[in-house]
Amino acid sequence: MPVFDLTLFSLVLIVAAYLLGSVPFGMVMARIMGLGNLRDIGSGNIGATNVLRTGNKKAAFLTLVCDAGKGAVAVLIARALAGEGTAQLAGLAAFLGHLFPIWLGFKGGKGVATFLGLLLALSFPVGLAACASWLVAAVLLRISSASALAAALVTPLWCWTLGYSQGIALTGVLGLLIWWGHRANIKRLAAGTEPKIGQK
Repeated sequence: MPVFDLTLFSLVLIVAAYLLGSVPFGMVMARIMGLGNLRDIGSGNIGATNVLRTGNKKAAFLTLVCDAGKGAVAVLIARALAGEGTAQLAGLAAFLGHLFPIWLGFKGGKGVATFLGLLLALSFPVGLAACASWLVAAVLLRISSASALAAALVTPLWCWTLGYSQGIALTGVLGLLIWWGHRANIKRLAAGTEPKIGQK
């Protein structure tokens, strides 16, 4: 189990992780590349899947990398400076920052890329397994939301299987938040109206 020894410095790192997680890279990329306001496109989400609906694959890829990267960076810096317990909390904070960004009135994205990025930093084998789970589901189903739900569901099992038992509780919480954030998607999946990957 990670040691959660919360010092003032650890709290500063956690707040900084939240602020980093709050950066809406999807909206930044859309603005830089002249794609318009993501809130008015597709689902209105700020993540890479909705950026892809603009037809700009480069912008979608950069959004994916940056959203994943902010989760990974938050974890790696916190681990280097304050240990594993703070690293886990920083990862959670970055994830919450993406979901509830202060810069956008606490109305953000669904956090899937940030989830995968922080997992890769916390435990590379678990992160790879989660990414592979998403990819396999995406190839089979061609639906981004269903792939995200599947990856979130199995990640605590990957933690247990791959020897990262200290991550089970965290990934369980993150998974519940991902499922909660996909409430509307789940309804559309049940109705058979959820759009395919890349569909505008």
